[in-house]
Amino acid sequence: MSTHADIAMISLDSSDPAAHAAFYAHALGAEITHSETEYAMIVAGGTPIGFGLLPGYTPPAWPDETGGKRYHLDLYVDDLATAEKDLLAAGATRPDFQPGGERWTVLLDPVGQPFCLCRRPQG
Repeated sequence: MSTHADIAMISLDSSDPAAHAAFYAHALGAEITHSETEYAMIVAGGTPIGFGLLPGYTPPAWPDETGGKRYHLDLYVDDLATAEKDLLAAGATRPDFQPGGERWTVLLDPVGQPFCLCRRPQG
C-alpha cells in the first residue's frame, strides 16, 4: 500500500516575511491572509504559501553550481516581457545569467531567492 498525500501548504524561509508575502501576492494575484513581522501567508489558487522569518537568512547565489539551491518557483505568464517589467517594478531583480533563452526568464524575489517566469502553454 502506498501513501497518498496532499499539499497542505508551502512554507518558505524569509528575511522579511511581510514583504516577501506582499511580493508573491502581487505576482500571483493572491490574497494576503496573515501578515506580521515573523510570519505572513498568502493563498494562491487554493494553496496557502507561508513565509517564516529565519534569523540570518541568506539567499542562494545565482548561478552557483557548488551551492545548494533551496527551492525555486516557476510561474506561468502570458507575456514574459510584460510580467518581467511588472515584477521588476514590484521589487524583483534580474540577474545577468539567463539560461532559458526566450523560453523563460530568471528573476530574484525581494529576498534574493530565484524564481522563473515561464511562457504559459497554449492549448
